[in-house]
Amino acid sequence: MTRIGIVTTSPGAFTSTDPDRDCAPLVAALRDRGVEAASLDWHDASVDWASWDLAVLRSPWDYAQHPAEFAAWLEHAGTRTRVLNEPELIRWNMDKHYLLELEAAGIPVIPTSYHRTLDPVRDALAAPTQAAHVVVKPAVGAGSQRTGLFAREDPAALALARQILDAGGTVMVQPEVPELSDGLEKAVYTLDGRFTHAVAKGALLARGGGLRGGQYQENPQLVGASADEQAFAERVLAAVAEVTGLGTPLYGRIDLVDSAEHGRVLIEAELFEPTYNLHLAPEVTELFVGAILGRVRATEPERSL
Repeated sequence: MTRIGIVTTSPGAFTSTDPDRDCAPLVAALRDRGVEAASLDWHDASVDWASWDLAVLRSPWDYAQHPAEFAAWLEHAGTRTRVLNEPELIRWNMDKHYLLELEAAGIPVIPTSYHRTLDPVRDALAAPTQAAHVVVKPAVGAGSQRTGLFAREDPAALALARQILDAGGTVMVQPEVPELSDGLEKAVYTLDGRFTHAVAKGALLARGGGLRGGQYQENPQLVGASADEQAFAERVLAAVAEVTGLGTPLYGRIDLVDSAEHGRVLIEAELFEPTYNLHLAPEVTELFVGAILGRVRATEPERSL
């Protein structure tokens, strides 16, 4: 029997306002197809990854607090079983410097500067062309951790940059995009490069630092995606394949926003741990399972599922 692990993290990493809504329905749907499936914690040293035919990453959401450990896990698991999306893609996608490569490939992104020391951050904040409000965040991060929206002269912006640098990170400085603050970000989801659904996530950052409501809590709503938005997501995935030399990802979430100043821009290409909000689009669960099993069949045509 085919064995497929859906990779998550320790239960304590999830909260009531930010739960893992994807693993359980995927595991249940795989079992309904006659597959042996389970949710597997990437931290769990007792897991014999070689005993699983495929490991599909879904919610290792604490990877940003343990980047070296997660990179070691990728190496360990990737030499023992097939991991999707591919470890090479995940390593590339973990660090948001990838946005520079996509921009060079013709994908419009939010203007961003990257800094490894504090003085250049200070200069970026004080630049005459800088927006009145800025976002400061780490190049390796998730869940809006160590991320803040500040007036550019607010000392808290530089203080957050210092925290990121002291933790060994790289600081990203971006102008505030008012449309993001108005909650107009859209997440466009794909499986095998094909559009499945879209979600409006709502605004997360409060001006002056911190999160709206004091905690990380998305307010996802199922929305439509225009043909142009779907085509934009396809362009991003094609650019990813171009710069990485890898094939089409099993899954991907393309976060975009239409802005008055910059036009339609890529916010992030989430290629290894985006929530798919399957509770909002339960029909996508079967599409996801079908895509997973299609990858198994493509590599092991003789295996009976």
